[in-house]
Amino acid sequence: MSFWKFGKAKRMEKKEDLGSFLKYLPLVAQSSSLAWPPSVEQELQTISEGPTKSMVNSGEVLASHITNMRKSLSLDAGNLSPNPLQGYATFFDKKISREESAKFFGEVVPALCGLLLQLPSMLETHYQNADHVLDGVTSGLRLLAPQEAGVVFLSQELIAALLACSFFCLFPEADRRSKHLQSINFDDLFSFPFMSYCSKRENKIRCLLHYFERVCQCMPTGFVSFERKVLPRGHKHNPHYVSYPEAEYWAKSTTPLCSVEIHTSGAIEDQPGEALEVDFADEYIGGLTLSYDTLQEEIRFVINPELIAGMIFLPRMDANEAIEIVGVERFSRYTGYGPSFQYAGDYTDEKDFDAFKRRKTRVIAIDALPNPGSTQYKPERLLREINKAFSGYLHQCKHQAGPPPSSAVENSKRWCMDDHEEKIGVATGNWGCGVFGGDPEVKIMLQWLAISQSGRPFMSYYTFGLQALQNVKQVVERIGLQEMNVGELWSKLVEYSAERLSRSTRLGFFSWFMASLSATN
Repeated sequence: MSFWKFGKAKRMEKKEDLGSFLKYLPLVAQSSSLAWPPSVEQELQTISEGPTKSMVNSGEVLASHITNMRKSLSLDAGNLSPNPLQGYATFFDKKISREESAKFFGEVVPALCGLLLQLPSMLETHYQNADHVLDGVTSGLRLLAPQEAGVVFLSQELIAALLACSFFCLFPEADRRSKHLQSINFDDLFSFPFMSYCSKRENKIRCLLHYFERVCQCMPTGFVSFERKVLPRGHKHNPHYVSYPEAEYWAKSTTPLCSVEIHTSGAIEDQPGEALEVDFADEYIGGLTLSYDTLQEEIRFVINPELIAGMIFLPRMDANEAIEIVGVERFSRYTGYGPSFQYAGDYTDEKDFDAFKRRKTRVIAIDALPNPGSTQYKPERLLREINKAFSGYLHQCKHQAGPPPSSAVENSKRWCMDDHEEKIGVATGNWGCGVFGGDPEVKIMLQWLAISQSGRPFMSYYTFGLQALQNVKQVVERIGLQEMNVGELWSKLVEYSAERLSRSTRLGFFSWFMASLSATN
């Protein structure tokens, strides 16, 4: 165990970042250090020495040790999902082969416990460096609450230790709901009896265990940044600051539409260049990653598990917010979607690193309106969706000149981490469609408008073979021939949506738009 010098500890205790976040961590503050409770430290030390000494060689025994550590941390068993420890036993003792189980308990579990023993000293280093990453802008681990624009920088090693806490179900859960935070322990993922028959849940676990195996073999040395982006409301008269736009802003825009690339096959995460990769997010980032679902967001979070770390400290998003995560590494391949999702083996991420030692993978989380039905055509709903996308796609450092004009945004300094954002487009797809029920023909147009207005050079759109978008190339080409700008296309969308609401038309936007052009020629 690494203990801090008294002076360092006092400085650490005074840091607002640590003080505000300590109750969400499974550590205790002592007079001169953060530490594990002695009984938990002893458990971790014993398990770290391998199954020969600890006898942790099965899911059932592991579950027993998890129970002991949770009791030592005074964590209420009532905060866990039903029978998760039986789920650990089912998975490791019945779902995987004896060879896989022996390797996991012989190599990975001891290494994870060794990593957890280092967590207090990792946090010491993290907070000591937190004010120096971005030239004085706070980047330490803390709660990034709604309407608080800010950024957190975490090393990949620290993320691995935090996710190990999740695997062993060591995070306190009691105060998370009141702060609109997701559950972060893996208990729901292992919940029994779902474990006995839910193959997609089993395959999500396989992705996560593969991640743990990889980092225990060779710990990555990069960093990941998590930024809450906020478009403040009510400051439209400040010429140096972009605030939450009203409909008039969009109607009067003369910004040219950016170029569009349509892909009928492939996936967003496989795009070869530098682009913002859109996460079709839940308002609670991560969605049902640590539960039962395997849709676009959940799949992305298990093949890039470092994304899950954001669920620890990022509460739900408001309508004028987005979350940008840069630097996550991909570890797994997969096939399928939804109930057909399957782990398909190792993936070697070959993305380059930037000046901050982050991989050049930029994930932007934006949450669409769920199940809007016909109300999605109302003006206020159109405005909500385009502004949500705009809040994510806008490079705010470039457009926010000077301090925010409102105390609603806490950070008084902006940070510029990329000097070539004008070259970075957006890779996206059927955001807010599928189970969320959005109109894909309207949603692609709203995204195109937001991307263009953000100054991004291109939209790379993955249709996932959706039948409703089979004519999208022709429509995009026709819009290009008309040399329409953002304001003109927005006005067409508003006109179409009014007709849908009044039931004057039942056509999809593409057919309606092409017919409207024919009528005017």
